[in-house]
Amino acid sequence: MRNLVAETHIVPSQFVLPHFVLPTDGAEEPVSAMPGIACMGVDRLLPQVEADLALGIRTVLLFGQPAPGTKAPDGQAAADDEGAVQRAVARLKDAFGDDLVVMTDVCLCAYTDHGHCGLIEGGEVDNDRSLRPLVETALSHARAGADVVAPSDMMDGRVGAIRDALDADGRQGVAILAYTAKYASAYYGPFREAADSAPSEGDRQGYQMDSRNVLEAIREAELDEQESADMLMVKPALPYLDVIAAVRAASAKPLAAYNVSGEYSAVKAAVERGWLDEARVVRENLLAIARAGADVIITYHCRDALRERWL
Repeated sequence: MRNLVAETHIVPSQFVLPHFVLPTDGAEEPVSAMPGIACMGVDRLLPQVEADLALGIRTVLLFGQPAPGTKAPDGQAAADDEGAVQRAVARLKDAFGDDLVVMTDVCLCAYTDHGHCGLIEGGEVDNDRSLRPLVETALSHARAGADVVAPSDMMDGRVGAIRDALDADGRQGVAILAYTAKYASAYYGPFREAADSAPSEGDRQGYQMDSRNVLEAIREAELDEQESADMLMVKPALPYLDVIAAVRAASAKPLAAYNVSGEYSAVKAAVERGWLDEARVVRENLLAIARAGADVIITYHCRDALRERWL
């Protein structure tokens, strides 16, 4: 009867599972800070995605690493047609077609030698100069077959620039998931190990959002809508449930929330020590994200949650 009258439900089609793609096809490297998660080359990625599809996980979000020695100040390897993400997209779409939605993260941080999400000029990120390489990266992902490109860099104007470029390239059907409210958060630590994307100097507070601000998230959502974003995102999720609710109230666009690496790893660490019941805590966390208003939940927990029937 509780299930009959429950107000919030989660179904497998709402989940997006992130993957870290290595440039060596047969490689696999466990992420020490994220138990159960590994960086994989495309040959290892395909069977994992096939198994996840059987669980009902129909959407992936790909993050790539460049080939050794190719990191550069301009992050040009991000747009390499033979890069890890581009090859993974092509192989996944060839193998699974429309049964799988392939999203790709569009950013420069893993590909620059300084680790920032845009180009550096005079010791600061140059917003406008950073747009061109981001556009070229998005185009390379779309040409490889990506269904959705997801710019995470937080440069102003990048959604509109990518939309214009996709349309001019005849790729009007490629959607844009905008990282709309991406906060400068301490919860990204484990991810930066996996993606090898930590800044070598300074931090990202100059272009990622201040955790004290909510109205700014609404302004960012309005701007992304004006620039033709198809979906919006709040990241991280759990410390920002109020922001998810605020953006949900302000926008009718599909809304995603990213249950990030630090949120995942904190649960895993507590479970390993016997302090928390993993099934119950994960269920409660995911329901909280959905209850706050997220239509789409990007989470590393979804494989375990579906396989173990925690939901």
